[in-house]
Amino acid sequence: MLSPFEIRPFEPGDETAFRELNEAWIARHFVVEEKDWEVLNDPVGQILRQGGALLMAVKDGVVVGTCALLAMKDGGFEVAKMTVAEQCRGLGIGKKLLAHVIEHARASGAERLYLETNRELANAIHVYESLGFRHLPPERVIPSPYARANVYMELML
Repeated sequence: MLSPFEIRPFEPGDETAFRELNEAWIARHFVVEEKDWEVLNDPVGQILRQGGALLMAVKDGVVVGTCALLAMKDGGFEVAKMTVAEQCRGLGIGKKLLAHVIEHARASGAERLYLETNRELANAIHVYESLGFRHLPPERVIPSPYARANVYMELML
């Protein structure tokens, strides 16, 4: 039987888990970019103090997943820095984490969620699509600060 996990807001002391989990997946598939380091090294200043949110998936007392909501100028949020520890993938944690993030954004009054990803991350794209995200047409894509971004999606809330 799988041990349960919970999803909770970011707490002081979660900074290291947030950075290490995200650094691991980004470095595995891509290159950790300057913009990544800004957020990974200061999630409180770069996410929370800017009006965003950060949710953590915790299993057996250990943070095994993260997902951030970055406040956008239009009142919506960008879904970012979403990952689940390698050893915990395939357990449904990512989908449950994203569902919580969507509900958090909806409860905060946001009308839109936006995200950028890479076509190589087919499993992640499938999870986004399964929860209602749709691909943006090229004419609606805003240039990304991330070289790896080549898939752009949104969810109207």
